[in-house]
Amino acid sequence: MNTVSESIPALLKFFKLTRILNDEPEKCRLTLLGTLPGSWADKTTILNSDERLQAIVRLEKTAFVTGCAEELFHPDDAVALISGTRLLGSTDIYSWLSGWMSPTVSMQKQHGDVKINIVCPATEVHVKKYSKQLSILVQETPALYQHIVEPFISRFPAARTQWVTEILEGRAEQDKILFASEEVIILPDMKWDLHTIGSLYLVAIVRDPRLRSLRDLRGEHVQLLKNIRDEAYKVTGDRWAIGKGGLRLFIHYQPSYYRFHVHIVNGNYDSGVGMIVGQAHLLEDVISLLEINSSIFEVVTLTYGLGEQHGLYGSMKAAQALV
Repeated sequence: MNTVSESIPALLKFFKLTRILNDEPEKCRLTLLGTLPGSWADKTTILNSDERLQAIVRLEKTAFVTGCAEELFHPDDAVALISGTRLLGSTDIYSWLSGWMSPTVSMQKQHGDVKINIVCPATEVHVKKYSKQLSILVQETPALYQHIVEPFISRFPAARTQWVTEILEGRAEQDKILFASEEVIILPDMKWDLHTIGSLYLVAIVRDPRLRSLRDLRGEHVQLLKNIRDEAYKVTGDRWAIGKGGLRLFIHYQPSYYRFHVHIVNGNYDSGVGMIVGQAHLLEDVISLLEINSSIFEVVTLTYGLGEQHGLYGSMKAAQALV
């Protein structure tokens, strides 16, 4: 087992991370950053080490928890109860692991009790993204897209999507890829624990860098979108026996990163805020709209929520008086 944490008394709130980029991992102190909507599984914490390094650590309970009372999973104590972990995967700054709550069970049970998501080193942009925040609904007209949003996307730092580049260019996560073609790859999303079929979560990432978001889609991309849909069902059907109608395929706008991708999720899974109206656009609906009007996403006004920490929040909020 690739162990990156050790049992530590709950009151100390220390978390030993030996694979994170840190010279003195035993000095990492966990402090509460905020709570995202939902259960304790959405608890977000920030890890600081002598102000030289920070990481965001998120815990998600899996379906394999046994022998532990529910109160043991209180968010304030969950990290300290983790006795061992196994690395599931990593990219440039993102890592995700399985965690076990009991050392006596760790070697006997194939899957962990929790999934641990780590962003390290985390920038202030990451901290803002995962912090609890208020949001407003904005209406993005084609004019506002051209004057505010498109310039923002164009300035989006390449470093923020380096992990995508590493995957697409064959330097990371190649053993996780479920489907690959000249147009797209499909692989598990880091949100998924790789075991619980009920929360299956994959992502299809398009190779063409010119496709950044929903706004860039035109009629010529309909066949690409249909190919993604068909391959998603083929992959999940062959591996997990998920049939027609068993998947929810959607596109975020605004997305968290500007390299066009489609979320592929078990149709029975509710991932909360990521599926709400105003952010998630069903792939089938997008295909239908493009078949009706090949330039629909160039001319349509899109309404969506923006958190107060988002880079577009200030300028889009101010622009609403002009819509």
